[in-house]
Amino acid sequence: MKKILDLLVCFLHPVAVVLAWIDLLTRSDIGTVAKLTWAIFCLIPLVPFLYVLTGGDLW
Repeated sequence: MKKILDLLVCFLHPVAVVLAWIDLLTRSDIGTVAKLTWAIFCLIPLVPFLYVLTGGDLW
């Protein structure tokens, strides 16, 4: 069961990044620099890094 959850975490980050980029493209309430900043920040896989650094003890 734990391996299935590990694979799910690895799969969900790229999906989340693509969805965030789509959302950024459709927003008109923030400027171009802010959009680029958020787009780059979305590439940093914070949750998977935390998961690996904690040894998989997040749940």
